[in-house]
Amino acid sequence: MNKTTSSSDRHTPSGVPFSQVRDLLLPSFRKHRLRLLAGIASLFLVDLLQLIVPRIIKHGVDGLEALTITTAGLFRLGLMVLGIASVVVVLRFAWRYLIIGFSRLLEQAIRNRIFSHILKMDAAFFERRTTGDLMAHSSNDLAAVQMACGMGLVAAADSLVMCVAAIGFMIAIHPLLTLYALLPMPFLAVSTRILSGKLHRRFAKVQEQFSDITEFSRSNLISIGLIKAYTMENFQTARFDRLGRKYLKSNLRVAAIQGLISPIATLVGSMGMLMVLYFGGSLVIDGTITLGDFVAFISYLYMLIWPMMAIGWVANLVQRGLTSLGRIHNLVNSRAILPDPVLAEEPAKLNQPGFRLNNLTFTYPTSRSPALRDITLTLGPGIHGVTGRTGSGKSTLCRLLARLYPIEDGMLLFGDHDVNHLPLHFIRSHIGYVSQEPVLFSDTIAANIALGRQDALRGDVIRAAEAAAIHDDILALKNGYDTKIGERGVKLSGGQRQRLALARALLCDRPVLIVDDGLSAVDVATEHEVFAGLKRHFSGKTVLIVSNRIKLLSMTDHIIILANGVVESEGGHDLLLATNSLYRAMYIKQMKQDNEPEDAPS
Repeated sequence: MNKTTSSSDRHTPSGVPFSQVRDLLLPSFRKHRLRLLAGIASLFLVDLLQLIVPRIIKHGVDGLEALTITTAGLFRLGLMVLGIASVVVVLRFAWRYLIIGFSRLLEQAIRNRIFSHILKMDAAFFERRTTGDLMAHSSNDLAAVQMACGMGLVAAADSLVMCVAAIGFMIAIHPLLTLYALLPMPFLAVSTRILSGKLHRRFAKVQEQFSDITEFSRSNLISIGLIKAYTMENFQTARFDRLGRKYLKSNLRVAAIQGLISPIATLVGSMGMLMVLYFGGSLVIDGTITLGDFVAFISYLYMLIWPMMAIGWVANLVQRGLTSLGRIHNLVNSRAILPDPVLAEEPAKLNQPGFRLNNLTFTYPTSRSPALRDITLTLGPGIHGVTGRTGSGKSTLCRLLARLYPIEDGMLLFGDHDVNHLPLHFIRSHIGYVSQEPVLFSDTIAANIALGRQDALRGDVIRAAEAAAIHDDILALKNGYDTKIGERGVKLSGGQRQRLALARALLCDRPVLIVDDGLSAVDVATEHEVFAGLKRHFSGKTVLIVSNRIKLLSMTDHIIILANGVVESEGGHDLLLATNSLYRAMYIKQMKQDNEPEDAPS
């Protein structure tokens, strides 16, 4: 059964219902309604005062024509115009400050919502969207919405008031002449509607290409060392130039539409002026209207020129704003597939939490075959080592334990609770996680270590650094703990970045620590020092270390060997050495490498 589409169910240019897009704007409109109303009132007063000026000029012209006005009378009329102009100056400042300021407050609110939403999304979300696309939403799209709700709102309100009031004054002077003056208006309305549709499609493409060029720039900047190492500067420059040319071409196509709107509005205004000069002049000659009425009528018609031009400009801003608002709506209304239940009462903080995996099977959203199959494990207090060939599922296991991807009910228990029945922040507040690629910020070393504990004292930071065997390296730097490490820690070596990330996890001192091959860039001697610090720091807690180094694995309490997504073997070092061919082969190879003389040919 078909339903009639209500006005609130009409769609924006992005295909999103107006009622849904409106929800992005309403909170700010409600919160700042008094400011907005005051700004619009100031704008209306400016328009009304401007409409009085032609009436004053009419009296002056009629007085001069009839020779009934004195110099003093003209001076008084001039003072009136000057007084109105002075008030208009104040009110114009007021509406600009209030309305444009409102648009900036709206922009801030939506930007905060975008940022907050992105931080809450799961790993699958970031696999679907590029960083460049997300940056485009927070820059170009947001700027388009701000313009539409700032100058677009001003121009729309201003045009409405000026059109209605000016036409009203014109009708009061001569209704038929007003009809002649407005005859070209339907041509403007039809032209604007046609051009606005084309403008939306072209602007949507511009926004998509802006996302592409932003993502390309970002990925090149963070990979600048690799690009230089492979002498790819010219190749990447050429690719960037091709993207830029496409972006420029699309922008020029948008500019072509924008360039038509204002000239068409001007043409319509000029056609109206021609009608007024011909028919209005005849009325003055016939004595139907006075010369003052004719001058006032032309003044009002001139006042209509701006609203007619503004119709096209407002249509442009509205189309851009609605397109971008639809894109932002789709972003902030995307949902994480990872369940995050809200409990009336959370479980008490777990002192010694562990994991229990019951036939855990997991397939990535973009894959057809499972990355893990029928994994059954118990990971309690102690240090557990995980090893296996590349692609065996080691990192996938770590990500699932850290609750980065969804799994079916009953497959993973945390402290005897099904993880799907626990809030994400509760689980993650118990886990310290060190990934394969350390994530560091362009800040000081101390700030990076204290990321998870903003209230940590410098002594706490130093003790965590000592446990991660990075303290001496930090002191060797010019500014010590206050050294800024650059984008993604570019000023540090790979091993230093890994130990810095480990120090961050140690400072949080959570009951569970997961290290996903986070010591691969550390030399053997330092690795032993780090492991000794882990044993002291995490005595009685649950630690999971992914590594392919036999010496490190041999020091753990329990070793798990993964192969093709299944648990091939598990047990102690001696047991696996005797029963598992892969583990034994790794042991023999690494022992042989360690025993090679230092001057042996490579």
